Amino acid sequence: MQRDDGWVSASDLAEYAYCPRAAYYRSHPPPGGRTFDASARAAAGMRYHHATLSAERRREGAGAAYAVAACLGLLLLVAGVAWLFHW
Repeated sequence: MQRDDGWVSASDLAEYAYCPRAAYYRSHPPPGGRTFDASARAAAGMRYHHATLSAERRREGAGAAYAVAACLGLLLLVAGVAWLFHW
């Protein structure tokens, strides 16, 4: 992860924030190369990260819909109260 000059790049920090284990293995590859088991585990990890991030994206997207629904509900409430008092 660290270069020869002692600096760490922003992409290195982002990779570490995303998955510290992946950042470690990128800078410390196994001496014999990647094994079949390691490839299978890497694929499982990629599926896990994809599923986790997909669920997070769905939750973030739903927040805007909830905000719009709350604003419409508030607007209907104000309109109903105004109609009752005939402003």
